[in-house]
Amino acid sequence: MAKNTQPVLKRCKTLGLSPAVLGYSKETKRNPKQMRRKQSEYGMQLLEKQKVKFIYGVLEKQFHSYYERAERKQGVTGELLLQELERRLDSVVFRMGFASTRREARQLVNHAHFTVNGKRVNIPSYQVRLGDVIAVSERSRSSEKFKSLVEEFGKKPMPKWIDKAADSLEGKIVAMPARDDIDYEVSEHLIVELYSK
Repeated sequence: MAKNTQPVLKRCKTLGLSPAVLGYSKETKRNPKQMRRKQSEYGMQLLEKQKVKFIYGVLEKQFHSYYERAERKQGVTGELLLQELERRLDSVVFRMGFASTRREARQLVNHAHFTVNGKRVNIPSYQVRLGDVIAVSERSRSSEKFKSLVEEFGKKPMPKWIDKAADSLEGKIVAMPARDDIDYEVSEHLIVELYSK
């Protein structure tokens, strides 16, 4: 399976993202003297799409299938697209504080450290549904890795759509992610405009 191996901080600087969105603590400094040409409409649309793809760690083919799925549903296509991406298991694991970055969450899911409704799942793109219970598998609960992660990141604020106690190793999806749960700046309407050409 293909994966993005670009340097994270360099890519964040190019896309104008804060590394904190991805879970990294180091800030990149922007050079105020660096002059850029005025960006075209297409350039802005493409940049927004690349930004969202990079944040969630998905490649073009998979991202386009998320867009098509969102377009078939009733509602605002851009918001539904972000909802589809937030419902990925690796994203939910990151939101619950079981990983310090989305890349780490993806790797932990790949190594089958999590269960969904009691069944072990090792597919990062697995779509969680309303009422699903995501938990650290019994085999992994005793590892020092998860004990330290729960102490370090388990106390971070939870999104409204996830119900999880601060020191717990499991959480429940109580609602679908809303637009105001997205904690980074994105103009999703530009992505919709790009794909609808």
